[in-house]
Amino acid sequence: MDQKTTILAITDNAAEKVKALMEQEGEGDLALRIGVRPGGCSGFQYSIYFDDEINDDDEVFTQKGVKIAVDAMSVPYITGSEFDYVDGLMGAGFAVNNPNVQGGCGCGSSFTC
Repeated sequence: MDQKTTILAITDNAAEKVKALMEQEGEGDLALRIGVRPGGCSGFQYSIYFDDEINDDDEVFTQKGVKIAVDAMSVPYITGSEFDYVDGLMGAGFAVNNPNVQGGCGCGSSFTC
């Protein structure tokens, strides 16, 4: 297995939702950028958005038809994570299931590694 594919796994539900959202954007060469940024009560927050710019130090790979870009600083914080889309009674949205998280804040918007 390629090392880049172990950085992050994307579920079928997330891949389908991302593809649908990219189709709505109407741009062909977008990547799903997933990273972490300093912030929040506990130290880090996820940064997830569509990006048309790829940097030289980005890790870029494709899973289930989705082009994913992760900046070099974020790689150690999200390696081994799963990117999912959940739709339930409490709402719908993307979720990162990250084995590197050691704690989080009460509001659930930030975490520590």
